[in-house]
Amino acid sequence: MVIGGVMVLGGCVAPSGPPPVAASPVVAVPIARPPVPVVPAVFRMTGVPMQGGLVRGQAPAGAVSVMLYDKPVPVAGDGRFIVGFDRDASVAARLVATLADGRTVTQVLTVAPRAWRIERVDAPYRAGKSDAEFDAARPAELAQIVAARARVTDAAGWQQPMRWPATGRQSGWFGAQRVYQGKPGSYHGGADVAVPTGTPVVAPADGVVILAADRPFTLEGNLLMIDHGMGLNSAMLHLSRIDVHVGDHVRQGQPVGLSGATGRATGPHLHWGLQWRGAKLDPLLVVGAGPAG
Repeated sequence: MVIGGVMVLGGCVAPSGPPPVAASPVVAVPIARPPVPVVPAVFRMTGVPMQGGLVRGQAPAGAVSVMLYDKPVPVAGDGRFIVGFDRDASVAARLVATLADGRTVTQVLTVAPRAWRIERVDAPYRAGKSDAEFDAARPAELAQIVAARARVTDAAGWQQPMRWPATGRQSGWFGAQRVYQGKPGSYHGGADVAVPTGTPVVAPADGVVILAADRPFTLEGNLLMIDHGMGLNSAMLHLSRIDVHVGDHVRQGQPVGLSGATGRATGPHLHWGLQWRGAKLDPLLVVGAGPAG
């Protein structure tokens, strides 16, 4: 039935005209995203690996351990570390990081070799002591030095650029082999600065005192050792006086004693030795400038 232009079907009113058009379904179209770059796990190193040198590094992201020459390297919480190379370090140094997922990252460092000088010194090999006297005193002295270097402290001076503990003419060079009145000795494990007795000696970097000899050692004389953290430590030899004590925290540039000529010394001077986990380092390479400024 048509009533007023409207078709009535079974009590329902249907509008006249064409049927409504059904809405098209909504289809989700994925958005193209650029691929996420894969950052390779690598070491980042600062400095030139060289016999007697110190290099700073950044471990690969996610590294849980670092090894050099198959020995563990201390790593800070942010991944920074230091590594040192002994006077006689091999040309190839293998650096290995183990990541949290078990993968390893290996980098072989080429350690530059150096030529070493021979010095002839007109001084007795045993500093006036007989072999028997020397042999009797030396074991206890070495035990103190080994125990000091085994101490772990909260020192953070390894992060600082180091400075010379005294200013003066450099009179002895790292790595040189000394011949005492015709008898060869071990190579020189530090740098000598010729200064008069009583010259102030300062801390080359922040650190913690790990040894302050209460009497002169046979070779080192009055020996002072400071830990700078991460396995790096300083030794100041032949002092006439030590003004700090074991456990003291010292700041870079702080006076710690006076130079002298105690122990085996041909005259007043300061011997500054640096070691990183047993590897002897050349202070001239680490500081980057001579003690004369």
